[in-house]
Amino acid sequence: MSAIDDLPPLRDIIREHSLSARKSLGQNFLLDLNLTARIARAAGPLEDSTVIEVGPGPGGLTRALLALGAKRVIAVERDERAIDALDYVVKRYPGRIEIVHGDAQSFDPRPLLDGGKAKIVANLPYNIATQLLVDWLSIEPWPPWYDTMVLMFQREVAERIVAHEDEEAYGRLAVLANWRAETKILFDISPAAFVPQPKVTSSVVRLMPRAAPEPCDRRMLEQVAAAAFGQRRKMLRQSLKSLSVDPARLAAAADIDATRRAETIPVAGFVAMARELADIRSTK
Repeated sequence: MSAIDDLPPLRDIIREHSLSARKSLGQNFLLDLNLTARIARAAGPLEDSTVIEVGPGPGGLTRALLALGAKRVIAVERDERAIDALDYVVKRYPGRIEIVHGDAQSFDPRPLLDGGKAKIVANLPYNIATQLLVDWLSIEPWPPWYDTMVLMFQREVAERIVAHEDEEAYGRLAVLANWRAETKILFDISPAAFVPQPKVTSSVVRLMPRAAPEPCDRRMLEQVAAAAFGQRRKMLRQSLKSLSVDPARLAAAADIDATRRAETIPVAGFVAMARELADIRSTK
């Protein structure tokens, strides 16, 4: 018997269905059910919750979510082999799991949520993890259809998500993530916990969407951050010229000196510059 339920060990499921991890799909299977339960618990109370999971693979996290009380799990999986392998979970938890065969990057769960909120809990495939996060942080209108995200990334990516100004990992991703959410690295997972073993440590990150981020046009914010960090070693008075506006005017709107560099500017500063950029563009 496993640590969380009476289902077979994950290694047996993988062997039975020839479910070897595919690099092309960014697959690394987490087989320690104690760790999958820890990830599931990080999402908070699961009773009465609908959970969106991406890339369930052999079902380790899926099982943990259901065993810990999730009312419903919607698991999005591209790999047809994994869909067949998840049948044992479907039979064990009838009526509580829905498998969607498709690409998470084009999947819209809202028609399945009946106007309610969901949690996103996933060991994301490494090759699409960052883009999925950006997509979820870019949802309009805001606030989004989810109230919590608990996601696993490579440690380097996790650091880029939670970084603040004056930290080496601070960049465009941190600006977007911390503008729209409260972010925190919860814990690390050793490569030894995965099959096959990745070359890097993984980290579990929790993102709680802010109900009312500082008002700003997201597209303007992304443009300012892209320009500033695109030449991050240069002063704003130089890097922001690519926006075809006066960099000094943008900096003044944020009450910052145009001789500063992007990595020293807090999220609020980027928001203020984005608002000014929107005002300039609207009068042209």
